Amino acid sequence: MAVSIGRHGLAWGAGEHRVQAPPGFRMKQEGDGCSPAGIFRIPLAFGYAPTAPGLHLKYVPVTSTLIGVDDARSRNYNQIVDTASVASDWTSHETMLREDGLYRWGAFVAHNPTNMPGGGSCIFLHLWRGPGRPTAGCTAMAEEDLVCVLKWLDPAKEPRLMQGLVEW
Repeated sequence: MAVSIGRHGLAWGAGEHRVQAPPGFRMKQEGDGCSPAGIFRIPLAFGYAPTAPGLHLKYVPVTSTLIGVDDARSRNYNQIVDTASVASDWTSHETMLREDGLYRWGAFVAHNPTNMPGGGSCIFLHLWRGPGRPTAGCTAMAEEDLVCVLKWLDPAKEPRLMQGLVEW
């Protein structure tokens, strides 16, 4: 299936891979406009529906108080939190209930699992704006494809996202 990645391509991310970045490959950083390259767990799905029948992953319904913290100085950096129950210590964040609906369906990609400040945050699989339209650093696809992927992901099988460059 076709996907869109970050507007600046790929950068070597922090995940489960145990190899160094290829020579000359840039490293993923906060706000770089790159999607992470590597191998990453997919621990949960989210969406605007109150429930998600047919999904096996843990599902988090998106509400108006749910955000993704992208402030590297916050103790909640690189985490999805509910502002109704978590005290704010951030100056920037990503609103999960978006007017453009891009997070109507999605999954959290466990990039930068140790939440290293500045290492990149809030990486998701989510709906795309359209074919060939880049993201800010996530991986996006058509709704039909994303829903199919979300239903296919099974935590018992320990799903992973693997992204990288292929030389032909």
